[in-house]
Amino acid sequence: MPPTIQNHKARRDYFIGETLEAGIELKGTEVKSLRAARASIDDAFCKIEGGECRLYNAHIAAYEQGNRWNVDPLRPRRLLLHKKEIDHLTGKLQTKGTALLPLRIYFTKSYAKVLLGLGKGKSQYDKREALKRKESDRETRRALADARRAKF
Repeated sequence: MPPTIQNHKARRDYFIGETLEAGIELKGTEVKSLRAARASIDDAFCKIEGGECRLYNAHIAAYEQGNRWNVDPLRPRRLLLHKKEIDHLTGKLQTKGTALLPLRIYFTKSYAKVLLGLGKGKSQYDKREALKRKESDRETRRALADARRAKF
């Protein structure tokens, strides 16, 4: 089973609301690089221009055995969405502070898919709150596990 490529910065820096699945147009040996999990989408973002949705700053490394069929690792890639979906996203992106971010890249059957999320930026205070909550949850789970072990 091919691995998924996650965008770890997206959930840390944004409140993710609505999500949407899109196909991704790949060229040459990019599929082989994705199947080998040689990609990064941590700094990636999406824009809607001219009625098309494009993925920018997604780094898909050149395939080592690809030689002349390799393409630029940072080239903009077209996302495959229906016209209604693009119109819906265009309306949502009109609000200030909203961004369209790739959350993960994965394979469904033999097709590469991108999970897109509409994100609203977090402030520094929100990031600290989320970190405190995460730490307290971790401590609670650890205490429960220790209590379970002590019973037996």
